[in-house]
Amino acid sequence: MSTTVEHLSERSARSAAEVNEEIRALWLRSGGTLTGEQREEYRRLVLEWAAVAPQSVEAA
Repeated sequence: MSTTVEHLSERSARSAAEVNEEIRALWLRSGGTLTGEQREEYRRLVLEWAAVAPQSVEAA
């Protein structure tokens, strides 16, 4: 299964804020140290967040 940003954005109906809250909860549950399984979950969540987060545009 592909985990590209495009694939995740098609699948995700959650907002960036919702995904961010799940990321924060993961870190709280882990006590600041992620297991291998938790690192994979974190990676998946960060990719999902990146797909739905508003992109900032720098002035040229």
